[in-house]
Amino acid sequence: MRRLVVAVVAGVGAELAGIGLTVTAVWLVVRAAEQPPLSALVVAIVAVRALAVARGGMRYAERLAGHSAVLRHLAEVRGRVYDALLRRPLPRGDALTRLVSDVDSVQDALVRCALPGAVAVVVGSAAAVATGFAWPMVVGLPATVLVIPWAAFRMARRHLRALAPLRSELAERTVVLLDGAAELTAFGALDRELDATGRVVDALADRERRGGFAPAALAAAAVVVQFGVALAFLRSGAPAHVVLGSIAVLEVATPLASAAERWAGARGSVRRVRAALRAAPRPAPCVDLPVGRIGVVGASGAGKSTFLRALAAAHPGVAKGVLDDAHVFHATAEANVRLARPDASRADLDRVAALVDLDVPWDTVVGEDGDALSGGQRQRLLLARALLADPDVLLLDEPVEGLDVEHGDAVLRRVLAHARGTVVLVTHRLAPLADFDRVLVFEDGRVTREGRHADLVAAPGYYRDRWSTERMAGRSSAGTSTGDGSHSPSNGTNCVNVDDPTGTPHRRSAVTAI
Repeated sequence: MRRLVVAVVAGVGAELAGIGLTVTAVWLVVRAAEQPPLSALVVAIVAVRALAVARGGMRYAERLAGHSAVLRHLAEVRGRVYDALLRRPLPRGDALTRLVSDVDSVQDALVRCALPGAVAVVVGSAAAVATGFAWPMVVGLPATVLVIPWAAFRMARRHLRALAPLRSELAERTVVLLDGAAELTAFGALDRELDATGRVVDALADRERRGGFAPAALAAAAVVVQFGVALAFLRSGAPAHVVLGSIAVLEVATPLASAAERWAGARGSVRRVRAALRAAPRPAPCVDLPVGRIGVVGASGAGKSTFLRALAAAHPGVAKGVLDDAHVFHATAEANVRLARPDASRADLDRVAALVDLDVPWDTVVGEDGDALSGGQRQRLLLARALLADPDVLLLDEPVEGLDVEHGDAVLRRVLAHARGTVVLVTHRLAPLADFDRVLVFEDGRVTREGRHADLVAAPGYYRDRWSTERMAGRSSAGTSTGDGSHSPSNGTNCVNVDDPTGTPHRRSAVTAI
């Protein structure tokens, strides 16, 4: 706030110096035409030089203080918004919009709206007092400071409302063309869709052109007011320096119309940022911190990922890992992994990359949300980030999804061996859970059964049915098969001699045994 006040003071000083320069220079020219002694002009000559230097110096100080204040404020607001979104998560698209676009609009609102408005009000008030509240100034100042900016704001808001549906339709059609080009071509509909998109573009461009007429008309109105005030002073017999000085005073208020247009576009962003900062955080879920190796299983939609997110929200300082909503940034692979620990050395990065078998060069730009990577590479990138963070509680939501069974088991085996504390693993495959301390079975958003792998296999229910299906499908390896079974890679089936009818494993799982 202090820097913003300094910026306003410097801006007022720069504008007053500019007005004083105009008034003094005009007076000097008129007085010099009378050919007085040089001594009568010395003060004015020095004043012109001093005001010229002061104007440039104060303008520099205003820009320096204003941008310093705004950028510092922007960094603070961005951090506060990010913290607020962590406490009260929003849908991903909305969260990213608020964090990037809306916060950037706050910068525009301060630099291009608030600062010029404050400077114009102070300078206009000073000019009104200096002219003794002469009626031309009393009429002209409200017109340029209040009426014209208000009209610009109303017209800009109406223009933005008209553009919104056209922009939305263009975005939708662009997505259709990008994602469905092959299908549209196959059905012969690509040309028709391109023509429809072209019509939307033409309508949008036409509306943009028509929207530029109003600002031009208001700018012309501001010029008319300026010279109308000057003409009024001239007709009243005011000296030349007062006439031209009034033009310089009203010139300060001319940019307010543009500031009002910007405010029409930025106020929605400012309102959303304020709402994000003021929103009460959602109460943290009451989830006890687990200890040991915990497996979480259940059908799709049973609540496994929700449980993991609740666990991370309840213990943000100690519970981290690979969640289903983890984001990959449009940056290099190294930058994405180093996000977990910015001071990590290259040796640390190489170590976690070897653990997860990450085959992406560090300088590779991975694309928006990792769209330049395969699904398996994206998961391993997130897994490397989680291992680099080295949390007390490692949360893993299908961490090797996208890899074949053998490769995934090998990666998961190394990850589990490296993890130093508690591990909570959400998985559809049961083979890795044979040696886990506890397994939670989720159904309809709640835990319906829990226990060790052997106990759950012995009891009728979802877990035993899933285990039987997995064995019959040949998804478990020889190290995780029950009894003395062997795996035949040629036909993808398990040949099992089961000594225990429940299917309880007689040795450690290949996933966790090293």
